[in-house]
Amino acid sequence: MSVFTNVFTVLFTILAMECFSWFIHKYLFHGVLWFLHRSHHQKAHSFFEWNDLFALFFAALSLYLMYRGSEDFDYRFFIGLGITLYGLIYFVIHDWFVHRRFKTFKSNNAYLKAVRKAHKIHHKNREKENGKAFGLLFVRKSLIKNDRNIF
Repeated sequence: MSVFTNVFTVLFTILAMECFSWFIHKYLFHGVLWFLHRSHHQKAHSFFEWNDLFALFFAALSLYLMYRGSEDFDYRFFIGLGITLYGLIYFVIHDWFVHRRFKTFKSNNAYLKAVRKAHKIHHKNREKENGKAFGLLFVRKSLIKNDRNIF
């Protein structure tokens, strides 16, 4: 496979993971898997929560795909790499920036502020039903302030 194909596969996987994450968040996490995800909507009693098991699942999946595709560096390796990079992006934006699990990351960036605001809208409802804003990286344009401080 060409470098272009590999880079495309990684980038497409990151985009697909955002779409897939929205879907499973809305229909599984706030559905049959609410018993685990509920911990994320409650006041934290420790650093870890049951919801963190989802991150472990996706980490294991990405490692498995990279391992299976590592002999020939086939598409599985690059899909696994894309899942890993999405996980890293998710960790930095969601856990570190939005939820401040580590207190060191602040920004006045309009896009990041919109991501935080959308997630606060999601967490305003602490129950399984009637949730809003299930995604992470895609936010409504109306949430981005007009100061155009995007980058």
